[in-house]
Amino acid sequence: MSSEQHPTPLLPDDETDGADVGTGLVAVPAEDAAPQDAAPQDAYIPDPELVAAIEATEHRFVDRELSWLRFNERVLELAEDEQLPLLERVRFLAIFTSNLDEFFMVRVAGLKRRIATGLAVRAASGLMPLEVLESIWRRSAELSQRHAHTFHDGVVPALRAEGIELVRWADLDRDEQKECKRLFKDRIFPVLTPLAVDPAHPFPYISGLSLNLAVVVRNPKSGKELFARVKVPSNFDRFVSLGNARFVPLEDVIGAHLRRLFPGMEVLEAHTFRVTRNEDLEVEEDDAENLLAALEKELLRRKFGPPVRLEVEESIAPSVLELLVSELDISENEVFRLPGPLDLRGLHSIADLPREDLKYPSFVPSTHTRLAEFESAAPVDVFKALRRRDVLLHHPYDSFATSVQRFIEQAAADPHVLAIKQTLYRTSGDSPIIDALIDAAEAGKQVLVLVEIKARFDEQANIRWARKLEQAGCHVVYGLVGLKTHCKLAMVVRDEGEQSGGIRRYTHIGTGNYNPKTSRMYEDLGLLTTDDTIGEDVAHLFNNLSGWSRKATYDELLVAPDSVRTGLIDQINREIEHAKAGRPAGIRFKANSVVDEETIDALYLASCEGVPVELLVRGICALRPGVPGLSENVKVRSILGRFLEHSRVFSFEGGGEPSTWIGSADLMHRNLDRRVEVLVRLPESSRDEVRRLLDLAFAPTTKAWELGADGEWKRNAGTDHLQERLIEQQRRRRTSD
Repeated sequence: MSSEQHPTPLLPDDETDGADVGTGLVAVPAEDAAPQDAAPQDAYIPDPELVAAIEATEHRFVDRELSWLRFNERVLELAEDEQLPLLERVRFLAIFTSNLDEFFMVRVAGLKRRIATGLAVRAASGLMPLEVLESIWRRSAELSQRHAHTFHDGVVPALRAEGIELVRWADLDRDEQKECKRLFKDRIFPVLTPLAVDPAHPFPYISGLSLNLAVVVRNPKSGKELFARVKVPSNFDRFVSLGNARFVPLEDVIGAHLRRLFPGMEVLEAHTFRVTRNEDLEVEEDDAENLLAALEKELLRRKFGPPVRLEVEESIAPSVLELLVSELDISENEVFRLPGPLDLRGLHSIADLPREDLKYPSFVPSTHTRLAEFESAAPVDVFKALRRRDVLLHHPYDSFATSVQRFIEQAAADPHVLAIKQTLYRTSGDSPIIDALIDAAEAGKQVLVLVEIKARFDEQANIRWARKLEQAGCHVVYGLVGLKTHCKLAMVVRDEGEQSGGIRRYTHIGTGNYNPKTSRMYEDLGLLTTDDTIGEDVAHLFNNLSGWSRKATYDELLVAPDSVRTGLIDQINREIEHAKAGRPAGIRFKANSVVDEETIDALYLASCEGVPVELLVRGICALRPGVPGLSENVKVRSILGRFLEHSRVFSFEGGGEPSTWIGSADLMHRNLDRRVEVLVRLPESSRDEVRRLLDLAFAPTTKAWELGADGEWKRNAGTDHLQERLIEQQRRRRTSD
């Protein structure tokens, strides 16, 4: 089942940290690079002794990999939560599986690679990579067992009580077995290819995340036992429908008919297993043409990465397991023995059953009030609406289709539009954004599209879209050497005539991808604006990305890798100045992950100087709150739910003149050092909207997980669900309109 069919709404971001590469958007001499805002004469200068004390604090950073496992544990807690609708619990079980798969494919694979190549160094948490790896194996095994227990002892009985049965082959009645026999004969058997293992047939390659049967057969004449592998085809439903809302795993149907695959042989035993492989890409090419070729080659190699995990059913025979471990060259620690069925990603199909009584109440995003149609049935003129006032979008509560998508579509059709420039990191398979850009190019408009073809697990699709755009006449570029372009930018240049101001730039800066499908499940913010300064900043940034522009500073933007980290730390230091002067001071961040040690140390310093710090972190958090003498003024919470909390917000009290930034950057090394990221300072009206949103998120009554100084997360006693409250607010707005 593809991620496009079921976008995973609780995955953390998708990249692994690698070696530091790239030093900036352009090679700007130090004397040319000025700070975004000149520091005041009485700028805060940290006390060296305080800084030294912070840096000397033992274990001040939580290990990022172990923090990620705690994140996935929170996902599992949602599956365990009996107050949630039952089919939503089923979906969270599937999400937990997908999350853990990707974690092993990328993070664990990266750890193993660094250990094997001798590049292992002590992590900021103080742990050596091998220590981290051993902790991962132990904790992952515990969580996997807990996941299986939740499925078998919690969710399956609850489904049965609602008339939905997940059964095994032995539970089928005679008529059901006959129907499965017919299905096997007509559809499944022609697809299967048993692969024998003997001196003439080497052990077959086992593709990553495939489900397989390890089969032992015996020749009745010679008495010799032989081994064979049967791959469970992935283009069939994971759970076979028996009718009457009863389902049996596909491998059970195959296992019951193995004699047809091995006629004349005695089938002695069959055991399900699954291998996870390193699927992290390593591409280092200097120009776009070579990059495309190298990436396509690497995508083929991805299928053959070394194994990093072997999942087997706990009933597997020791001799079969010994063979698998030996042939796959995998350690005992990497073997996960679990109750079957394996690979519960397939539970997405069960969660999709048409039982609305067992799901979250239906929700349809609405058009933002400033972009809504009133007297006319025709869509609102987005450009006319933006000339009146900026629009701050909050997806999925505000419709992506009637805001961002319409913005690009109207730009493509508008004869007054001269140019469209846009970044694309991920988009959907049938994206109307792509179609609109193609229409614009074919209509003679200048269209620049920056496609990030190294977006993990979307590389193949992005290569396809890039070539399609090029064929339509769009100018397609692939970013900068050594950097991924992760920022979310779109700019429309429109000629409005001399009497109406001449050339005007309309800009969208967001926190999420231009993906209509995920926009219905990912919580994100986006600013649509005609602000001249922001427009000029974005124009210069596009020139940086597509040409040889040397501009490194901006008025209303912070741009990584040049200025996001330094800009945020400057803001943190100013809050310390305000606190020491008795002015209003406070810091609120919302992010997917908080890992960057330099930024965390700046937050520790702010806490020590009396600045209240509140962090809302969905995934990984390496900061320890509530540590005496270090982070007593820091609180960290996490909110998970039906939507993935994806927006990034950085808000500062500013001594009574608050500022709030939104954008694409998380506080991670890769975002701050090896990606092109953008934060925009919000205009006042939009700023206040976001600050009210943060007030709700940090309210004591809001249900959330709270992080303790020991690195463990605990659910608080809150009763208000942030996302449900925002849905209700949206419904009230729609009714009042």
